Amino acid sequence: MTAEFATPHRTRSQIPASPGKPYFIEKGMGDRAHLFGDLFTIYAGGEQTENTFNFFTCEGPKGEIIPAHVHPDTYEVFYITDGAVRLFVEDTGGGQHEKLLGEGDFGFVPKNCPHAYRIERHHSRVVGVAAGPGGTFERFFETLGEPTDAQGLPGEPVVPEPGKFGTVPQEYDVRFLPDHQWHTPGSGRLPS
Repeated sequence: MTAEFATPHRTRSQIPASPGKPYFIEKGMGDRAHLFGDLFTIYAGGEQTENTFNFFTCEGPKGEIIPAHVHPDTYEVFYITDGAVRLFVEDTGGGQHEKLLGEGDFGFVPKNCPHAYRIERHHSRVVGVAAGPGGTFERFFETLGEPTDAQGLPGEPVVPEPGKFGTVPQEYDVRFLPDHQWHTPGSGRLPS
């Protein structure tokens, strides 16, 4: 048996809208959203943790690199449970790093470090956790993408209108870097 809650973001959810309530969610039944070609599932966020951390998964097909972005006040963890994901990170000194992460591998992105990722194998899954003084950003996936009750990937990629990217930093600790260039071997772009 699972309980249904209303949240500020959804008319029905299995996640309580406030902290201090224990709850359980069956596999894949968190709050879901499609963004780009991926399915994001939120299991815990700011409302439940008093803005201390979030916990979500990202599932997707092999695809393009997602846009470079930065979280000025949030640390982010990438733990790969299925498939393979290439993580790109730029440290605060401007050094660029990339790593192909496979099942059981872990990647850490400090706050204020530009980063991006690309899913390298179909049916890959990332477990994400983010925390920091800036709060949590999990509801960004629904705001920029499309909330869904579906448990699968979108039939067509959900690509937000360009103007929508500009509204995100005001509410969430996510700032997109549209002109950012990666100069690592796996990015497909090397310095000239």
